[in-house]
Amino acid sequence: MEELISMPNHSLIAQSMSCAEAKVNTNGDGFGIGWYGEKEEPGLYRDTQPAWGDENLLSIARQVKSPLFFAHVRASTGTATSRSNSHPFAVGKFMFMHNGQVGEYGRIRREIESLINDDFYRYRQGTTDSEALFLAMLSHGLDIDPVGAVQRVLTKTLEIMMRNEVNAPLRVAMALTDGERLYAIRCSSDRIVPSLYYRLHDRNLSVVSEPLEKGGQGWHEVPCGHIMVYGGDNAPCFIPLDIPDEFCKVA
Repeated sequence: MEELISMPNHSLIAQSMSCAEAKVNTNGDGFGIGWYGEKEEPGLYRDTQPAWGDENLLSIARQVKSPLFFAHVRASTGTATSRSNSHPFAVGKFMFMHNGQVGEYGRIRREIESLINDDFYRYRQGTTDSEALFLAMLSHGLDIDPVGAVQRVLTKTLEIMMRNEVNAPLRVAMALTDGERLYAIRCSSDRIVPSLYYRLHDRNLSVVSEPLEKGGQGWHEVPCGHIMVYGGDNAPCFIPLDIPDEFCKVA
């Protein structure tokens, strides 16, 4: 995993200290990695300190090889810095992480959490909007129809925000997987869309918030308002989000 996490000149650890395209320059409110190995369910390692200060992360990344893994550095949008609020999140075979925000989440948190059914609310460990969206997607059929579950939850979230006259935007750069297929989502309800890039080389797909090499050669933006789906094929496919225009004005 070190080939993406620590070795490139603009690696994830380097981005945690100084990023170019995020809302804030540093991402020091915790980090996490999640990976698939011999079992169906992913393993997780998360902590509250900055990624650049954890020697264990460097050691794990140097030793662990995985066909599919997530890595995340966090800049909090208001909730506490804790292990339970650090990405990625995992339930069963599914794993999820998110950059962005649900605008004025503290004011509408109860309504957002009402999208989570009892079967999945028991997995609620933290207080973030990101984990709430993940559990809501699981509650809305993620295991059967991943694309439909994402669209239903984003639409209902936007409806809640509109009903409560929330002025702050919904911003989404998400990645989720069932261990076999990867889904990457990029959209926003205003014109500031979180960055998300991909690169395919020999059927190996990398998806990142910022290119891992300064100059960004070979990287392509995930189109705004789309879900990118990849399962080891020759190329990823891009599915437009079916969200009403009056709610989601993607750039």
